[in-house]
Amino acid sequence: MSSADRLREIEAEALGRLDAVADLDALAALEAEVVGPGSPVMEARRGLKDVPQEQRKDLGRAINEVKTALEAAIEARRADLAGAAEEARLAGERIDMTLPGRAPARGTRHLVRQVWDEIVDIFMALGYSVADGPEVETAYYNFDALNTPTTHPSRFDSDTLYVEWGDDPEGVLLRTQTSPVQARYMEQHPPPVYIVSPGRTYRRDTTDATHTPVFHQMEGLAVDDAITFADLKGTLEHFANEFFGAGRSVRFQPHFFPFTEPSAEMHASCFACDGSGCRTCSHTGWIELLGCGVVDPNVLAAVGYDPSAVSGFAFGVGIERLAMIRYGIPELRFFFDPDLRVLRQFR
Repeated sequence: MSSADRLREIEAEALGRLDAVADLDALAALEAEVVGPGSPVMEARRGLKDVPQEQRKDLGRAINEVKTALEAAIEARRADLAGAAEEARLAGERIDMTLPGRAPARGTRHLVRQVWDEIVDIFMALGYSVADGPEVETAYYNFDALNTPTTHPSRFDSDTLYVEWGDDPEGVLLRTQTSPVQARYMEQHPPPVYIVSPGRTYRRDTTDATHTPVFHQMEGLAVDDAITFADLKGTLEHFANEFFGAGRSVRFQPHFFPFTEPSAEMHASCFACDGSGCRTCSHTGWIELLGCGVVDPNVLAAVGYDPSAVSGFAFGVGIERLAMIRYGIPELRFFFDPDLRVLRQFR
């Protein structure tokens, strides 16, 4: 068999093996074997100098034809394999655009803030506006302007968090209630006044199931011509029905607050048992909600109002307390615990 015939045999064998090559690495190995530096084709090219002159031309042509044919077939197979590999990669990375997206976890307002906003909405629907004031307050606005005597226990260091500030450290404190907002507002606005003042308050309480040093209050104030206790009762009864559901009954029991006279505690019929008695209301049928009363004339006079010309009522309610009653939350501490198992329940 001549050298040219041997080369044709090698070509046919290599072309037959190309169809079985499964990946680019195997193709590279076959390419090195059939047209690489140590392949029979290249060995034949290097040996042309030893071939007789009359045979050299035909053998050289055969070598070039075989090499060209093999390289062309290898490149075609390489293109096929590369295309198949690209298609497989794209199929593996395919994104189904019809599937729902992976949205990040959605946050929500804290339960205290939810209740806060709901109370504000109820009173804004009655024509009230929202007033705000400083959390670091003076003793005058926190106590004196609200008719609180200097001997009242709430003014003692054991109850109130005083702040070292300026030349009068005992005259500046973290407000114990949001009532100072009422005094500041009345100083700056003539009657009529209809406001609610939600906010953060502070007291020197040891943390337990029902006490924390920080909590939230909502104070309300109405001052106008001929405001009476009947107006207070009607307003708060409407609030109880809006917040806890229609059909609430309310009752008022005499109490004492320095800034209102007469003063009372308001109770509402239990929304859980409709007044028949259950665990929520300690089997009494009633739930204590808030303190309230007719604004003391001394408070009106302190802000420059004429107590003989105007009158008013005020009330104060703990926002956490309302949330605990409505949602059956047993401990005040849960509101300040960042445990997501608690927070996710009130989305």
